Parts: sequence; structure tokens; C-alpha cells
Amino acid sequence: MQDSLHIDFDLSRLGSYLAGIWPEAGRLIGVQRYKGGQSNPTYRLDFEHRRAVLRRKPFGTLLKSAHAIEREYRVQDALKGTGVPVARMIHLCEDPAVIGAAFYVMEHVDGRIFWDPALAEIDRSDRRAYYEAMARALASLHRVDAQTIGLGDFGRPGSYFERQVARWTTQYRASETEKRPDMDRVIAWLAETPSPADDRATLVHGDFRIDNMIFDPARPEILCFLDWELSTIGHPFADISYQCMQWRLPNQGVISGLGGIDRTASGIPTEDEYLAIYCEAAGIQEIPHWSYYLVFNFFRLAAILDGVNRRVLDGNAADPERGRKMAASIPMLAQMAVEIIDRG
Repeated sequence: MQDSLHIDFDLSRLGSYLAGIWPEAGRLIGVQRYKGGQSNPTYRLDFEHRRAVLRRKPFGTLLKSAHAIEREYRVQDALKGTGVPVARMIHLCEDPAVIGAAFYVMEHVDGRIFWDPALAEIDRSDRRAYYEAMARALASLHRVDAQTIGLGDFGRPGSYFERQVARWTTQYRASETEKRPDMDRVIAWLAETPSPADDRATLVHGDFRIDNMIFDPARPEILCFLDWELSTIGHPFADISYQCMQWRLPNQGVISGLGGIDRTASGIPTEDEYLAIYCEAAGIQEIPHWSYYLVFNFFRLAAILDGVNRRVLDGNAADPERGRKMAASIPMLAQMAVEIIDRG
């Protein structure tokens, strides 16, 4: 059995366990850990007859409520047949005795992942279609009736932003790796500013960005969304505004955006055009309080990345080198939030 990128659990034990769960796949013959990803370590499993993906919780001490792979499994399994692009779930193992942490296995989906939102590898005339596919797929998630698919208890409806601000402030303070005045100011602003009316409650992905989806190898069609760790019942405008941070972030580094790129010349919709596509697909007219949602998401992403930095310092990060590079973006994210606040 071959392995690469330091497989950190007992392969023979995993193979024996899965042979009883998924016998039609045959013997486990290879495991490869994927680079990137800072939440739950992810591996490709090669069997004699099939291929799959395994995601596990990190080893070591974890923040409360973090790395909820059980929730990832549940939401994706519930969404099958709804039209929302998800991989097929195969098995959830909550017994840490098998590989040292809880994990789940899902089908391997062959396709393309785009790390650069500028889509340099796609012809200019086709790029808009990829963005239209993203906006419509996100709207399809937000139109799913969570109660109907058994996810009515997947989160608490109401007061979503108040609860999220409180949660991520607590998480940030618990993992805070250094003092940052801009973050302190953003946290104070969010605490003092009334959140928009919580008039919608839908399933939300929580980390909706272009590199968290697999596209068809040849067409602007999304085959599945990845990384559902932050999914819950929440406000749909949190998802769409989170993705739209991409229009402001610089087109460089490990968190790449569209900053500095001529959208029209590149064949990519402007933020307003993208929002119009989403609103039409979601059946709504507009998204008010846009600045609030952006500030919230810049803060939330900075808090998430500081948690990544804490795991790097504690020695249990999934990819320490990438984690350090991502954490270097925290001051920029906090500054962008402050600039939106200052513009009123």
C-alpha cells in the first residue's frame, strides 16, 4: 500500500474497517493526503475498484464546536436529490479508535477546481458562464426547504448575525495570537451596530468560494460543493456577501481575489452584475445593508484564520506552511473591514 505527504494514521486498520463497510470497493491500495485546507485533513483513498475521499477531524485539542465533520456528513447526505451539487456520502465513523479521530468517506468526484477566481485557464468568452453557474447553484441551496429534507434542527432560526458575531468573537478571543487594533475596532463596531432584520432562514454553506467547488472538466457546470464544515441554518445574505469579498481581495497570495482586475475586459461580472444574477435565481429584488454583511464577513474570515494560526502554533494544523501564509492576511482583512466602516 503506497502513501504520500505523510499519512498520519494506521492504513491497515483503516483498510480492514472499510472492507466491512464498503466491500464492493475492494482492497484499499493507496492513500494520498491533499495539500491545502485548514479545517479537516482530507485524503484520497484508492481502492481496487473505486476511489473515495476521507475527511477527518484534526488530532489534538480542538476548540469547542469546531471541526464538526458529523455535520458535514449529515448536510451533504440530506441534500442528495435536491439539485444542490453534492458528493455521495458513503460512511460516517464517529469512533476515534479506528484512525485516531472521527472521519467520513464520500465518493471521489473527477473535475476541475479553480484556485484563481480570475479563471485565467478559461477562455474569456466562457468566464461569465462559470460565475452564473455559481450564483444559481448558491441560490438553489438557499431555496431548499430544510424541514422537508430532515434538517429542520440543523441550526437555530433567528438572530443569526447576533449569534455569529458572538460566536466568532469568542472563538477569536480564545485563539488570539496577537493584539490587532483593527480587529478590536471591528469587533466593537459589530457589537454596537444593530444587525439587519433577520427575516430569512435557509441552509447556508458558510464557506462559499470558487475553490470550494468542483466543476465539470469541460463545461461551466458545478459537480459538487466542498467543505461544508460551517454549514447551518442561517441567513442567505451571509453566504453571498462572503463570496463577494472576492471582488475586493487582491489577486495574489493564498487568498486570491479579483482586486485590480478589469472585470469587463476579463469577461467576469462586476459585483453588481453577479448579485443581480443571484437575486433573480433566488427570487428576490435586492440585498439591503450590504456594507454590514461585508464587514461581518471580513471579521469572520479573519477570526477563522487566526484559529488556523493557533493550530499552526500548537502543532496540529493540517498544512502548517499554508496556514502561516493564510494567517498573514489577517491584518489586510481587518483593515478592509475598517475601510468599509469608515465609508459609512
